[in-house]
Amino acid sequence: MLGLGRAAACRLSRGATSVSFIPSSGIFQNFFRDLSSDSDSHDDFKAQLKPQQPGGVVATIEEDISKHKVFLYMKGVPEAPQCGFSMLACQILNHYGVTYGSRNVLADPEIREGIKKFTSWPTIPQVFVDGEFVGGSDILKQMHENGELKKLFGGKA
Repeated sequence: MLGLGRAAACRLSRGATSVSFIPSSGIFQNFFRDLSSDSDSHDDFKAQLKPQQPGGVVATIEEDISKHKVFLYMKGVPEAPQCGFSMLACQILNHYGVTYGSRNVLADPEIREGIKKFTSWPTIPQVFVDGEFVGGSDILKQMHENGELKKLFGGKA
């Protein structure tokens, strides 16, 4: 203890570059719980729940994949992918001149988890063609390399 009384202990090890502050009582837990539900808080800082889509996540996914010949669930948007795998999927689809719909899973955690359950595929991005799940960027890359995408997209590229 470094003179902080019963409220907290501070650990500092030899050669340490950081200090960890460890609450030893419920004082801090109560403080932060009360702070998060403070009625004086501005609306911008209060927790906000996104309204559930009518019909739920599955209905949204089914609508997405039925309205587009090619649909991509990705991190980010095609103009600004937020991960290398999503960027690769976009580059491959763009190479074929395919018009495709997309949804940024980072903007909606329910869709992000829901699409993984819907396809039983654990990773993002996920590509659908004609309503059928094709796979992720690794599968798309493989299909590009072996000529399957050229056949699938009608000889484009």
